[in-house]
Amino acid sequence: MIVIGGGPGGYLAAERLGHAGKKVLLAEKETLGGTCLNVGCIPTKSLLNSAKLYAHARDAEPFGVTATEVSFDWARVQAWKDRVVKTLVAGVTATEKKAKVEVVKAAATLLGPGQVTVDGQTYSCEHVIIATGSIPASPPIPGLAGNPAVVDSTGMLAIDHVPEKLAVIGGGVIGVEFASLFAAFGAQVDVIEMLDEIIPFMDDDLSALLRKGMSAVNFHLSAKVTAIEGNTVVFENAAGQQRLEAEVILEAVGRRPLLEGWGAQEAGVATNRQGVIVDATMRTNLPNVWAVGDVTGRVPLAHAAYRMAEIAVAHILDPAAATQDGQIFRRESVPWAVYSIPEAAGVGLTEAQCAEQGIDVVAKTVPLTLSGRFIAENGVRAPGAVKLISERESGLVRGIFMVGPYAPETIWGAATTLETELTVADLRQIVFPHPTVSEGIREAAWA
Repeated sequence: MIVIGGGPGGYLAAERLGHAGKKVLLAEKETLGGTCLNVGCIPTKSLLNSAKLYAHARDAEPFGVTATEVSFDWARVQAWKDRVVKTLVAGVTATEKKAKVEVVKAAATLLGPGQVTVDGQTYSCEHVIIATGSIPASPPIPGLAGNPAVVDSTGMLAIDHVPEKLAVIGGGVIGVEFASLFAAFGAQVDVIEMLDEIIPFMDDDLSALLRKGMSAVNFHLSAKVTAIEGNTVVFENAAGQQRLEAEVILEAVGRRPLLEGWGAQEAGVATNRQGVIVDATMRTNLPNVWAVGDVTGRVPLAHAAYRMAEIAVAHILDPAAATQDGQIFRRESVPWAVYSIPEAAGVGLTEAQCAEQGIDVVAKTVPLTLSGRFIAENGVRAPGAVKLISERESGLVRGIFMVGPYAPETIWGAATTLETELTVADLRQIVFPHPTVSEGIREAAWA
């Protein structure tokens, strides 16, 4: 087996195949862990943790705790982030070694089914798994390319100071998390989003609540960036043309699948604008060639890549058993999370998406102030809510969305609800521990 790419989907696939006794070569031209571990999920969460600790210490007086002269050392914040990344990369490396996976730090090129070149050497194999990931998308905005004031998410992670003024182009997960992070450390932050609301896959009601909870950030919605002139972002909204000056401009309009540089076109791999075309079992159009993770363009999240890798490996090892077990990728039950201040998470269809698909639903939103733990730790004015969406006639749960603390840690239960096709009546029978923020889901079911 040969795996091209050492991100979450690639390294997990290689590990599982190795443990199954297969001879596996994993080719990764940079560092094991891919974008998520090295310049994405993990370093961002490390910085956000420091920001949250700082904000909690600074704002603890209502809870009877007074911390004087609260400050932060950005160099040490960055050092902690680097330490976390280094530790986890070492862990992935050790895991691959334990599974007897041969890791080659070099670029790989797919020649065709069963044929791959790695670092100038051609290998033959039974199966190939493509896991080349994604790269930051760059919109065609005049003045953006080559502008020293503009950085992408990778550059933002390596910045050597907290800028006084930060402009963020894009109100998706990346933009919102960085906005929250630097606002907590005292930067003046403006987010410019082309759509009517931030976090496009979140229900609009809770997106608005999330914005309300990020009161230190200025949001400019329905705003189209038309140019960047040095340190100035030029954009248009309902009020006309606007100009916004910033010390640093973060380009956070999302990512795109990496389809170049590994032989996709030459080998005949079918692709479209979204990415490599795969079926529900992660098969491409070529025999015994599979694709997992961001390169498929399906759900660009690390945990989705994990699941895709598990599905591909299951069908490689025992196709009959995998088919019988129903090992397919179900996009609707993949949860997402935003680790901003406050946090948010969700799974399934929004109320608007249900309407677009002609699904007659009942939607109910309940405040997290119904949770004793939420009030004990946040007070009654902190933003927090759970929205539950179910089919009117059958009660089948179609979507659950949360804003508030522990939302990312709780959302797996909501994902299980959709994966196992529970109804509201089923959900009411589940016992939630008390007092927990997760009880918001129970309250929504009963509401």
